[in-house]
Amino acid sequence: METATPVAQEANIQGAPTPHAPTDTSASLPNSPASETADTATTGLAPTEQPAADAVTGLPVPDSLNGVEPLTLLDQLQQFLSVGGPVVWILLGFSVIALSILLLKIWQFTLLRPESSPRLEHSLKLWRASRCDEALETIKGQGPINEVVSLAMTGLQNGGDSPRLRDELERVATLRLNQLRAFLRPLEVIAMLSPLLGLLGTVLGMIGAFQQMEAAGNQVDPSVLSGGIWQALLTTAVGIAVAIPVTLAHSWLERKTERVAALMSDTVTRVFTSAPPLKTAQENTENLRHAA
Repeated sequence: METATPVAQEANIQGAPTPHAPTDTSASLPNSPASETADTATTGLAPTEQPAADAVTGLPVPDSLNGVEPLTLLDQLQQFLSVGGPVVWILLGFSVIALSILLLKIWQFTLLRPESSPRLEHSLKLWRASRCDEALETIKGQGPINEVVSLAMTGLQNGGDSPRLRDELERVATLRLNQLRAFLRPLEVIAMLSPLLGLLGTVLGMIGAFQQMEAAGNQVDPSVLSGGIWQALLTTAVGIAVAIPVTLAHSWLERKTERVAALMSDTVTRVFTSAPPLKTAQENTENLRHAA
């Protein structure tokens, strides 16, 4: 049996089939989700832009902290008035009128100081001590109570207690109290009408919202109804917001006027009850006849 020579063995080794190397098939396969994610990560672009969130709480970051400027107060007011419609404009006018009246009445009460009583008490002490001139000098000045008390003292000095003097005192007191009550009725009207106007705006807004729903037919968008409802309720909120402070201001001013009226009546009554013994006009006439 012949043995293979080294040359033949080498030839057999070279002619033997070699194993196939693994081929790259990724190029021929379709793009998988993993490859798309990798491509997205490599490019650095997100498929949708999400709002920035806090790393700790996970809550969205406000626009003011995210570089977006918020609406100014003037822009918010303009948007508020445009949404509210004419009813909100009327209520805004009511609030301006009520604020003007309130400032005017505060200035009036501050200037007159009708409830200040130290000078009145001192004047009454002098009046009871029969020091009438000093009592009149003490209460000189502005103020409805001082004016009425001074008129009562002067009338008692000149002619004594008489129906004519009481009628004059009542006339002057009524006039001064009506001056203090001036512009209180407009405040009362504004406080009464503001909620009613707000309710009217709500009814009109609801009517408009249901008309839009009817026009939409079967394709009703719930956002249309919800937007119309909150716009309608806005007028009621504005009306109540105007009525509450106006009602408080009216009650406060009315109470101050009532206190002035009570103090005026009490002081004039004390002038009459504590009047010193003064000579009447008839006694003066008789004294002059005896002297003659």
